[in-house]
Amino acid sequence: MARARAAAARTADRSAHAGHTGRADHDVVVIGAGIVGLSTAYAITRASPRTRVTVLEKETAPARHQTGRNSGVIHSGIYYHPGSLKARYAVQGAAEMVKFCTEHDIPHEVTGKLIVATEREELPRLHSLVQRGRENGIPVRELVPSQIAEYEPHVRGIAAIHVGTTGICDFAAVARTLARLAEDAGATIRYGSRVRAITRTAEGVIISTDGAELRTRAVVNCAGLHCDRIARLAGDDPGMRIIPFRGEFYELVPSRHELVHGLVYPVPDPAFPFLGVHLTRGVDGGVHIGPNAVPALAREGYRRRDLRPRDLADTAAFPGTWRIARRHWKYEIDEIRRSLSKRAFTQAVQRLLPDVRAEDLIPAPSGVRAQAVLADGTLVDDFLLAGKPPFVHVLNAPSPAATASLPIGREIARRTLEAL
Repeated sequence: MARARAAAARTADRSAHAGHTGRADHDVVVIGAGIVGLSTAYAITRASPRTRVTVLEKETAPARHQTGRNSGVIHSGIYYHPGSLKARYAVQGAAEMVKFCTEHDIPHEVTGKLIVATEREELPRLHSLVQRGRENGIPVRELVPSQIAEYEPHVRGIAAIHVGTTGICDFAAVARTLARLAEDAGATIRYGSRVRAITRTAEGVIISTDGAELRTRAVVNCAGLHCDRIARLAGDDPGMRIIPFRGEFYELVPSRHELVHGLVYPVPDPAFPFLGVHLTRGVDGGVHIGPNAVPALAREGYRRRDLRPRDLADTAAFPGTWRIARRHWKYEIDEIRRSLSKRAFTQAVQRLLPDVRAEDLIPAPSGVRAQAVLADGTLVDDFLLAGKPPFVHVLNAPSPAATASLPIGREIARRTLEAL
């Protein structure tokens, strides 16, 4: 019944808008049905109910890539520079995500997490995280070794902090719910619709897909792993390139799940953009361990053998790729070594979890991170929104994008509606 009402509303809106939209059949086209694209579509329908919104997704369902292939952590925002978009959106988004999951019966839990120092040289960085967390308004408790055992009896460290607002949820379920809510509010989602060309005209924009042409007044690029390519199709220079990194996970065999009660992270190295091998008990009760972060040979290269010549050529031809390699080669050698050697991976895990054995670990599905890189080799650290009307390009939405998807979606929606 709700779908029928939504269809009737869309028909009425087409008639109502015919006089002022010229030849455009749509007001906004969102490219990409990941959690950020769907949150944007949902936010537009809430802020401007008569706006005609269509989401284009090349896959047959939502959340097939980064959204559906992460560790499911609702991040607190403790790692991010105070005042940055990541800090602001993560803190706000974490609270909103818990509320959203509660309202829509999506599996979730506010577990808190430990960040554990295992070496003395990590202590200054741990203390810096305490200060940063407090500046961001996040509840942080400092722990000595005996207090670590109160949370995680099998984890070992010389000091730790407990971050109370971290949690877990099923982000793929969140994305499906956002898709349903957006459709119920009048949006249309077209699956199996790969964007082939984008043409600017005097009346707006024409988007060509595998089977149709859409005329729209505004375009939101939420294409994730392919966002830079979509920007170039639109005639814009994104000033960056997506370099894909595969995150490889293991999981604990069920008989050893008792080794990990919640979420346990090492102290991150601020010189490297990844958080290191961590332990995550998910909403299904399983325990994921990882990831390694290794260069992928395809933008959707979820397996080692996945290779796409075009993707590899794009990566190899980009100057920033080689500048990253020169800057971070020592870190990447360690990541690749753990990727190729289960023994080396197990040894990395044993720094936090001494009781784990190689036979306790079984391979789990991998994800690919869409890392935005500048030509000088700088890894873009914060969210990057760009473009001039009629385009809004989301060019970097790294973790904690899923956590922060609700406030990010509203900000993108605001910019899009201004473009109209």
